[in-house]
Amino acid sequence: MSSPRIAIDAMGGDHAPEEIVAGAILAANEYPNATLTLYGDEPRVRVLLRGKGAERIAVVHSPEAVPMDQHASHALRAADRTSLGMAVTAVKAGDADAVVSAGNTGAFLAIALVKLRQIEGVARPAIATVWPGLRGDFVLLDCGANVDCRPAWLEQFGIMGSAYATAVLGIERPRVAILSIGEERTKGNAQVLEAAELLDRAPVHFIGNIEGRDIFNNAADVVVADGFVGNVVLKTGEGMVSAFGTVIKDTLLGGSLITKLGTLLLAPALRGLRRKFDYETYGGGPFLGLRGNCIVTHGRVSRRGVKGAIATAIAEVEHDVVGCIGEMVTPHLTRETSSAESA
Repeated sequence: MSSPRIAIDAMGGDHAPEEIVAGAILAANEYPNATLTLYGDEPRVRVLLRGKGAERIAVVHSPEAVPMDQHASHALRAADRTSLGMAVTAVKAGDADAVVSAGNTGAFLAIALVKLRQIEGVARPAIATVWPGLRGDFVLLDCGANVDCRPAWLEQFGIMGSAYATAVLGIERPRVAILSIGEERTKGNAQVLEAAELLDRAPVHFIGNIEGRDIFNNAADVVVADGFVGNVVLKTGEGMVSAFGTVIKDTLLGGSLITKLGTLLLAPALRGLRRKFDYETYGGGPFLGLRGNCIVTHGRVSRRGVKGAIATAIAEVEHDVVGCIGEMVTPHLTRETSSAESA
């Protein structure tokens, strides 16, 4: 697609609309082939659209915003008046190819489920995040969309994650694993054990269990977990990287004169290391399994993270992730259903 059309919820997030608009301007300059539209309180948004690239960003007035703590059912009832709801509707109507929001995740998922629906055969969408490993990127899902999961859902997460890793990361035959408490196939709870049996028969390269300590060693290209475990891993990883950066800074800048001089020489490498493991470098995570491209990012996201989320949306559109998932999931589940009925 020559010009991906991205709808952006300008009012979602802790620092909206200022950081959202600033991030959209950064994206407009870095991705000139994309068409960006901000959905939000037009007077507040217009005054922030200044500088190079701002003239290429459209604004659609949305009179209301979804509060970060609002229950999903309330957000759903007011969807046609809110910036988040109107941005999702743009995808449904064919006016946009993807939607990006740093707002209320539960409300985002509820609105997207009702307006866009799941891909045929998909029981529940999952939030996928791309992580930096020592030898390349990998995908972790689900990162919080489904706290309690059935084994069959984990199977679908593995299929969707494999399709995403192939389409977006360019991994020809992604290795899929389940996050568990041991590498042995006998380790794990009933949910993990049953899901492993299902993934053995799924159209993916399933390699079994993976332990948390091996995630960053690229032991797998796609790591599957339920939303509770996946979200804990996500937040722990982000907190660890942030704390590690603080420790390095305090240690180097609080050392001797020689240490401080050495720090100056290492500064470019340290900045590169920080960018590599900073979650904002990777932007947002897609809701995989929906009939539309939906990207969610942190509520506290900065303008750099907003730009990254928009980049994720552009990549998902350009690589037709929705179509790739449908090609893998639907035929497999159709065969499973036919086999069960014949048995």
